[in-house]
Amino acid sequence: MGPVSESHRSGRYVRVVPARSTATRPRPSARPKMRRALQGKAPTLAVERELWAAGHEVVVGLDEVGKGAWAGPLTVGAAVLPPDRRVNGVRDSKALTEPEREKLYDKVAGWCTAWAVGHASAAECDRLGMSEAQRLAARRALAALGVTPTAVLLDGKWDFVGRGNTRKIVKGDATCLTISAASVLAKVTRDRIMRGVADHHPGFEFDANKGYPCPRHKLALRGQGPTAIHRMSWAFVDDLPWSTAAREVALARLAAKAGIDPHQGALFG
Repeated sequence: MGPVSESHRSGRYVRVVPARSTATRPRPSARPKMRRALQGKAPTLAVERELWAAGHEVVVGLDEVGKGAWAGPLTVGAAVLPPDRRVNGVRDSKALTEPEREKLYDKVAGWCTAWAVGHASAAECDRLGMSEAQRLAARRALAALGVTPTAVLLDGKWDFVGRGNTRKIVKGDATCLTISAASVLAKVTRDRIMRGVADHHPGFEFDANKGYPCPRHKLALRGQGPTAIHRMSWAFVDDLPWSTAAREVALARLAAKAGIDPHQGALFG
């Protein structure tokens, strides 16, 4: 019971209610402000809504990462989004910083009704060439989805799926939300793979460069030679001081596995 005071007019005791504090209660933390470079550039579901309205129930977005790397896999992400929920902050993975992508990864994975990632190894990139390796990674991603796509959305001008139900969207990774989601899933998955192998290849700094060209990567190649996860058929190997004989040996080994003439260099493009 609170303090009491005597009321001289009524002859009764009355409770004195302490005055409420005027201090304002802390407000819930506001949503972190988005970087200026990302503001007003959100991908949309415009294409997906058009396809849903036309009766396509399973619309899949695909995006590739790792095509320009010297080492590591070529990776394709596949994503299927629900029509009635959104995750804020999704952008093309190239526009996001590594911490931003990592923060989004679990949110995007939980948001998707289905998603998967497919890879083509460095050895498969050498043996098949990059175009067929990308097709292989895409087939693996689609096979792992667990659903049958009725429409497939691709970034760029090249149909690397070839199922007859694809739509190519130039700059789709920046404008189409399903492709953007696929790009985040593919990029984070591949980055984690490269960070995971970095300790096995000291000096290459795969945790930082993710297998892409950079001065430190080139220096390590010149000093140590390529690793087991490098793409030995690529032209960068020609610039290494010891590489001519080693590249010929590598190509001969790949040709023997494929049962083709190792001197047909175009097959390893």
